[in-house]
Amino acid sequence: MRKYNLIVIGAGPGGYVAAVEAAKLGQKVAVIEKEKIGGTCLNVGCIPSKAYLKHASWIESLNEANQFGISTQLTAIDYSKLVERKNGVVNQLQQGIHYLFKQHNIDYIEGEARLSGTHEVIVNNDVLDTDFILLATGSNPFVPPIKGIESVNYLTTDTFFDLKELPNKLSIIGGGVIGIELAFAMAPLGVEVSVIEVAPSILMTEDKEAILLIKKQLKKMNVTLIEGALIKEVTHSDIQLEDQSISFDELLVVTGRKNNLSILDTLNIAKTANQKFVEVNRYYQTSINNIYAVGDIVDSFMLAHAASKEGIKAVRHMFCKKEAPLLKEQIPRCVYTHPEIASFGLSEEEAKEKGYEILVSKTNYSANGRAISGNETTGFIKIIAEKEHHELLGGVIVGANATEMIHTILAAKESEGRLEEIEKMTFAHPTLSEMMGELASEMIF
Repeated sequence: MRKYNLIVIGAGPGGYVAAVEAAKLGQKVAVIEKEKIGGTCLNVGCIPSKAYLKHASWIESLNEANQFGISTQLTAIDYSKLVERKNGVVNQLQQGIHYLFKQHNIDYIEGEARLSGTHEVIVNNDVLDTDFILLATGSNPFVPPIKGIESVNYLTTDTFFDLKELPNKLSIIGGGVIGIELAFAMAPLGVEVSVIEVAPSILMTEDKEAILLIKKQLKKMNVTLIEGALIKEVTHSDIQLEDQSISFDELLVVTGRKNNLSILDTLNIAKTANQKFVEVNRYYQTSINNIYAVGDIVDSFMLAHAASKEGIKAVRHMFCKKEAPLLKEQIPRCVYTHPEIASFGLSEEEAKEKGYEILVSKTNYSANGRAISGNETTGFIKIIAEKEHHELLGGVIVGANATEMIHTILAAKESEGRLEEIEKMTFAHPTLSEMMGELASEMIF
């Protein structure tokens, strides 16, 4: 029987990052994965979608250049080469994880894991003994019970990136982050895209002003957007709504994800009251002290970077020291549309509900020299702060490079900085980031 200090079940961002952290702390580690190394994010989520968004940005740049005297003509799109590039990106990052495992002497085992005891894991008929177990089993696409859906050859994010040909008409059921990002990825390539959202609005968790900007961009790209939809039935060629029918060549269903909790049943590991997540304490311990859980299966944001940080904190609690849990207010949330959306912390409404007296101020990209010279004037930066002590409560950036710039405000918050600390910084000129200093100054004085 092989003996380990830690066995990690799941090789996604929550699992493989935790495994490397444990190995750095001198522990003998094994990682078990039943599908592909890297998990959802690397294989069918964050990474391939960003590759496709890059392809779309090349088309947008060509169109932009034509407006300003650089005459170009798009003659053809070889979609197979775009898919080949995406596959190359994914493969390179998979190999990077394999290299990390080899570098840190981490055993990687392909197969489906079962818990046979609090210190035993079975995989490929082998019984492995371990001091600790970390569950990072992730989630799968959730498909709602739409009439007719069971007889339709629909796509989810698990299969969308396997398409070998560019569809003429793509209908997307689901107006959350993934659905809207893929609309932005496909429309510039000439695909006729429709987005059908049952909720009153797309991107319901994002800043209201940000949502309005994204809707305007979707309209510019001729994306058909239907919100508050009542889907009566889906056939092999169209979506039948209450008042119209939307035809498609390909149907993509992106209506959320369902976490993988089946591994809990053998040991009766406790779930939350709503039965949707693993119940964990502030150190990510389950109801069995030597078994921990992170990522999509715990009640947090379903985000790769959240899972990674949770995994690190869980491992440090096992072998090193106790750390404060990751708070939702500390986690950046990013939408990779054009313009991008990035935010953290409390919204204006949430801050008021928590009893804060707040300062809120916003500055538009259209007043910034770098944005004007770069033809990137769509967007804004908004900061929410506590009125008396100027504590940073939240931030929203919509515009070019938003997903990179949000970390400047978040870093100030993490170091217990206030508006004053941002105002004191010297920002290079001309940059988009200097808007943060100007905004902080305006809020203070």
